[in-house]
Amino acid sequence: MSAPQRFQVVVVGGGPGGYVAAIRAAQYGLKTALVEGHKLGGECLNYGCIPSKALITAGHLVHKIQSAEKMGITVQGLNVDLAKLVDWKGGIVRQLTGGVGQLLKANGVTVFKGTATLEGFGGGLPNGGQIKTLKVNGKLDSYDNVAMTGEDAVIEAENVILATGSSSVQIPSFPFNGKTVLGSREALEVKKTPKHVAVIGGGFIGLEIGSFFLKLGVKVTVIEATGTLLPGTDRDCVDLVAKKLQKKGVEILLNTAAKGVKDKGEGCVVTVETPQGPRDIEADFALVTVGRRPRTKGVGLERIGLKTDERGFLAVNSRLETSVPGVYAIGDIVGGPMLAHKASKEGLTAVEAIVDPKARMDVRALPWAIFVDPEIAVVGHSEESAKAAGWDPVVGKCPFLANGRALTTGEAEGFIKLIADRKTDRILGAHMVGPDVSNLVQEVATIIEMGGTAKDLASIVHAHPTLPETVMEAAESVHGLAVHFFEKKTRHVPATAPAHHA
Repeated sequence: MSAPQRFQVVVVGGGPGGYVAAIRAAQYGLKTALVEGHKLGGECLNYGCIPSKALITAGHLVHKIQSAEKMGITVQGLNVDLAKLVDWKGGIVRQLTGGVGQLLKANGVTVFKGTATLEGFGGGLPNGGQIKTLKVNGKLDSYDNVAMTGEDAVIEAENVILATGSSSVQIPSFPFNGKTVLGSREALEVKKTPKHVAVIGGGFIGLEIGSFFLKLGVKVTVIEATGTLLPGTDRDCVDLVAKKLQKKGVEILLNTAAKGVKDKGEGCVVTVETPQGPRDIEADFALVTVGRRPRTKGVGLERIGLKTDERGFLAVNSRLETSVPGVYAIGDIVGGPMLAHKASKEGLTAVEAIVDPKARMDVRALPWAIFVDPEIAVVGHSEESAKAAGWDPVVGKCPFLANGRALTTGEAEGFIKLIADRKTDRILGAHMVGPDVSNLVQEVATIIEMGGTAKDLASIVHAHPTLPETVMEAAESVHGLAVHFFEKKTRHVPATAPAHHA
């Protein structure tokens, strides 16, 4: 093992939070290292956001081709080579993860391959802080616990940013075996189209992957322990998605517990407890997507005096700094929504906090999207949370059926729902379900972040014919002034409304 190497910033974890933080630290001229115990890009680029959306896009294309007859377009001989599709998806992943490696190199970040553990403190710093010592096991893969090709090393860091991410929760009675019980990671590598998939967990991961298989003609059964799909998501949005899934043949079992699984030839039998009693479901495999947990074990937190809560999360302040000065934590290990873009923003903020004592995490709007069919996107408050926060919410809504562009694409299901404050007219949130809302939500996020009003949003000229016109129309609906659809709604004029709305 070589002599210890000293860095101003050491980032542990190369996912969307970690690699972004490392690049930004290097851009600021800080001597920076990144330690990754598996693959650059983390869960998002390798096994989550990117590969799943690649397959979902392909599934959507298949569905559009199959539905084109109503436009006078008939396609014969449609065939999906799932193995080739998975290889295509893999090419996208390799391109992006390779790009991350090149960006780290170009910015002068030293990358260590291996598992990093905090070993303790190695002396004082002029600013009163302490040097943190980390050991890199270059021969151990932290994800699969298999051999790597890196070298063992000792690193000394003035500042450490922990970005170790999360892992799939496993049900004891459903251990992953890569054949009949799969996690999301393994499901994205299936190369033979199954006949029936049992999805355990009605959250966004299970529904996204389940919807992909559905569009390939696969029978899908969703098993959810609670009384609703997508818990915590706007009920109007969820109801629309659920009805479409059921219309396409998906069986949704709510208030149903998955009890066990048995192999059966080429498939398996999943035993569940429904409100009506026990039931066996035959499927090619069970896809278990019941959540994720922070990956904080084995990092050596206790050696520097850090403790997690009962769920494994680390507490941080508004600077993303833990209770140990100079040690920061970001992403899935600090709680809140487990979103790649949240981790990236926190990574940038942690670096800002290192170079500027006044820096703080200051985010009004954190948008997120669920890539089901139709898509769901959310930012900011719901009506209920707005009331709880002391606002007086008023709702504006526009259906995609009132939008010419949506009709021309053949996808006019859904709506845009905006939440504004009755007195100030300030936009507080948005809940969307429909075509391309994963992109449309960003306009509302920008307005919220800037403290804008429904009038501001309604006054912006939107190109025609485009889907974003629905956002403008929903903003007009806040005031009871929608033009392109009729609603029995009292005209609302906020106290701060401008002249042309007065």
